[in-house]
Amino acid sequence: MSIRFEPLTREDLPQLLEWLQKPHVAAWWRDLQTMEQVEADHRDALDGKEPSFHFVIVLEERRVGMIQWYRASDFPEWEATPLLGEGVAGIDLLIGEEDAVGRGLGPDVLRAFIEQIVFAEDGIHAVVAGIEPGNNRSIRAFEKAGFRFAFDYEEEGTPHRLLRLDRDA
Repeated sequence: MSIRFEPLTREDLPQLLEWLQKPHVAAWWRDLQTMEQVEADHRDALDGKEPSFHFVIVLEERRVGMIQWYRASDFPEWEATPLLGEGVAGIDLLIGEEDAVGRGLGPDVLRAFIEQIVFAEDGIHAVVAGIEPGNNRSIRAFEKAGFRFAFDYEEEGTPHRLLRLDRDA
């Protein structure tokens, strides 16, 4: 199975919106349901004004989702969080194509992305993901990729579970 990652561009935003509006994605990415919201959310990253990096997931030459990463230390809201800081990257994943969900793709995408992109960055020694506790499919995918439970926290009033993968794990 061939998995590769292409940097997200403005031309990809209509496809991203389509994925974000699918019920299996919209349940967890609730604040990005219009083109205006998607453009506003990605504008600074696409313009190089925000230090987050967004990629389209390409499976066997077919675009199936989006994955993004950032250094936790670049975002002040993470500064006071235990187990984070310098050398820790945050990651978010969505598989938008419905027929690509539930096939075990998530763990493969995570492993490939972390190895090829995130851990290729100087100084990154761990990756974390914040996932809502009810998103069992996502939690399982991250656990199968080697992530382990770190702690529970709240983000914008919603409970989240922080999962962590260390480079030497």
